[in-house]
Amino acid sequence: MKTKRILVVDNEEYIQEVAKICLETVAAWEVMTVSSGKEGIMKAETWQPDAILLDVMMPDMDGITTFEKLQANPATKDIPVILLTAKIQAADRRRYAQMGMANAIAKPFNPLELASQIATSLGWSTEN
Repeated sequence: MKTKRILVVDNEEYIQEVAKICLETVAAWEVMTVSSGKEGIMKAETWQPDAILLDVMMPDMDGITTFEKLQANPATKDIPVILLTAKIQAADRRRYAQMGMANAIAKPFNPLELASQIATSLGWSTEN
């Protein structure tokens, strides 16, 4: 089975590192991290990850704008996006789902559960 590739887009280095270490260790996935929406769009086009973990609150271009640009791009529109957000209410979840996002994971997240949360959201097996 092909190793899953996850792109983490978050302006906080600590979140990038925790997500990368946990997903590589727990799920043996390949993880790439970037610090901005603009970088995320460019990396998604060239690297073609299996999923994108996207922070909502970022300077310059927020996660919602980044998601809209990914959706508008034929090269990236089919890549599932999971939001990472500190603000997550039932109404937010409904709005994100209506926009076409795979799921939203609350920050702070449990590092040991992150891989299974992603796998569950996307219907993936966590077995290698």
